[in-house]
Amino acid sequence: MKFRLLFFLVFLTSNQYHKLEAQDVRNGWQAGVAKVDITPGEAMWMAGYGARESASTGIIHKLWAKALVVQDAQGNQGVLITMDLLGIPQALSTDIRSGLQEKLGFEKSQIILNSSHTHSGPVLSNALFDIYPLTPKEIRKIDRYSKKLINQIIEVVQSAHAQLEPVQIFSGNGVTRFQVNRRNNTESTLQKQTSLAGPNDHAVPVLKVSRPDGSMMAIAFGYACHPTVLDTTLVSGDYPGFAQVALEETHEGTMALFFQGAGADQNPLPRRTIPLARQYGRTLAAAVDRVLEEDMQELDPLLHSAYREIPLDLNIPPSVHALEELCESTSAYQARWARRLLKETKSGATFPTSYPFPLQVWKMGKQAIFTLGGETVVGYAIRLKEIFGYDSFIMGYTNDVMSYIPTAKILREGGYEGASSQIVYGLHGTWTYDIESKILENMVELAKEVNITTGENHLIAR
Repeated sequence: MKFRLLFFLVFLTSNQYHKLEAQDVRNGWQAGVAKVDITPGEAMWMAGYGARESASTGIIHKLWAKALVVQDAQGNQGVLITMDLLGIPQALSTDIRSGLQEKLGFEKSQIILNSSHTHSGPVLSNALFDIYPLTPKEIRKIDRYSKKLINQIIEVVQSAHAQLEPVQIFSGNGVTRFQVNRRNNTESTLQKQTSLAGPNDHAVPVLKVSRPDGSMMAIAFGYACHPTVLDTTLVSGDYPGFAQVALEETHEGTMALFFQGAGADQNPLPRRTIPLARQYGRTLAAAVDRVLEEDMQELDPLLHSAYREIPLDLNIPPSVHALEELCESTSAYQARWARRLLKETKSGATFPTSYPFPLQVWKMGKQAIFTLGGETVVGYAIRLKEIFGYDSFIMGYTNDVMSYIPTAKILREGGYEGASSQIVYGLHGTWTYDIESKILENMVELAKEVNITTGENHLIAR
């Protein structure tokens, strides 16, 4: 009798819970969007290429920071922030996320801070300083811009948050193929090649946010490819900038937000001209439009998020002798890096043995979204999709861009992404060989926290 009563009470409680959850689902999503112009108001040194010899000289189109705030039926909130910038360094990311916690109560798990990685935007404070010949005057400009940027991003999120209204959210995956694996294909001989070597990830992940009347509020879309079509001194968002412009022109009143995928070893090829950047932008926009025109998966209004920072181990710095040799390097940025490190070494500085690397998972309805810090190579997207399903969204360049993040294979092979890029970012040593296994193991654990199981997602990028 007691067992039957206990069973009945458990059944009743469970049934009430599911009814409440079903009611919550019927309440629906809410969302708000806002954007702010972050184009520098003065000539500034541009980020991404060490070979530039001057600050910016003009503008092709404006740079933007955009915010999409979402709230599920249970009141759980999150914000996707996209920026036409090379990458947000740790210090700026910390200030932005701390500000959002103070103003809106957002925890780190609720904030996705993604950079497009355009190489035609401004240098930021404490980011890749060794590769640019910066004068004290230029550094002051950079610091002024960076301080303003922090406030602009906090304010644009507040603005989006204040405009929440009922919406439906849909997801889907498209495809486009202008990315080329730059480690396995030679740019100078590309026109002679009749086939390209991989690996690649040609998926175009898309979120559509629509109002009850069917009008679109926002389109969030991504691609895994370096925005390095352009190497001029003209400010622009490169191909992602052109893609956003094209989508906002086609869908009047809709905000288009671009997020960068795991494209650290992917280049748009051929490149180097404004018409090519415009072509790739339109090509990407066309891929997004195709997804919007077909059936998309409607997402139940349930948002779960998880976040952690894991210590990625770093090898010891080069010896004093090796640094002294590098000081004589013909590469200006390598010499600057070596002189700085040599000075720190001789002054008795100690170097950290690891770096706190950010990992994050969102689950929107049944849509899994994985974010990783740094310049993440495509191998991580491939592996995560093998584990969790090919319709998973993968973002690199998120929350903190501190260096390239190679797979174990690329680390063994060396080259720019595997070794020398550490110098570009100013780190004192290369990553250790357990980097890939540590990232994937922790991502699997995070996925469990938000109830994403392996193979749950089954739609394949078409």
